[in-house]
Amino acid sequence: MVQTNTYKTDSNNLYRLMEDGKISTNYLMKHLITNYNPQKNINENNANNSDPSVEDILDELNQLIGLDSVKKLINEIIAYSEIQSRRKLEGLRIDSLVMHMIFRGNPGTGKTTVARLLGKLYKAMGILEKGHLIEIERADLVGEYIGHTAIKVKEQVKNAIGGILFIDEAYSLSRGGNRDFGKEAIDALVKAMEDNRKNLILILAGYNDEMEAFIGSNPGLRSRFPIEIVFQDYSIEELIKIAELMVEKREYKLSKSAKSKLFNILSLKRRQDGNHSGNARLVRNLIEKSIRKQAVRLKDSSIYSREDLITLTRQDFMDGE
Repeated sequence: MVQTNTYKTDSNNLYRLMEDGKISTNYLMKHLITNYNPQKNINENNANNSDPSVEDILDELNQLIGLDSVKKLINEIIAYSEIQSRRKLEGLRIDSLVMHMIFRGNPGTGKTTVARLLGKLYKAMGILEKGHLIEIERADLVGEYIGHTAIKVKEQVKNAIGGILFIDEAYSLSRGGNRDFGKEAIDALVKAMEDNRKNLILILAGYNDEMEAFIGSNPGLRSRFPIEIVFQDYSIEELIKIAELMVEKREYKLSKSAKSKLFNILSLKRRQDGNHSGNARLVRNLIEKSIRKQAVRLKDSSIYSREDLITLTRQDFMDGE
């Protein structure tokens, strides 16, 4: 039996070498004892378990303001998946659920946030391998010359395999006219959906009316995207709740007068801009601006308490109109 200290391999290979008579049992035991590191094993287990569970993701979803239709749909998908698993155990026929989706709604209504959560959820459920989100737009897909579009689409699909390919303002793919390569991009995407149907989810997103017209212009699209979610504009009350969550995460708070001022600003923006008022995106911009103004206000005063440091006042929103 040959004994040597030159083997640099994992334990499984060493077991095979021992069985083949190439190393001794003593050498194998010495290797195992020398390389045994319980802390390393703990760290590896923690790394493997770092992904959130289905329950964690649902908790995160339920903490979001509004989005009742989205929450209802996700509960339906989870229930469907569980029942299909049960049917499989009973030897009954099972059907795979087509997960490609259309998101319709104005900016700032949570479309990207929900898409990201869905990716994590589908990974936790074993539907997707990676669950990551690739967010792109027309310029990432449509080429400038013959053959260029197919290359760009193939590259984006490759990046998204195992996760979700999220195309914002997807209706722009059909707006270029007869000489445009947008239709080629759509055709290439449809083929990619079929070729990778077990490990890729495609989400088309955009404004409500524009997306309806886009889907209607191509009869084959609607049947390939059986799940459609309309993201409603947030009410002013919901936007105030979103603002309170935003400042809380940053370890700030709104004074009563600041909250009242913010309500007035949001109401005015809604009347002036209608469907393009920005929703949660507008709230985030207003909060970030108010934090900067608070910083200048406190710096100029030179004397401030801990309470002053965390409180946003009406004065900090005066330029928000």
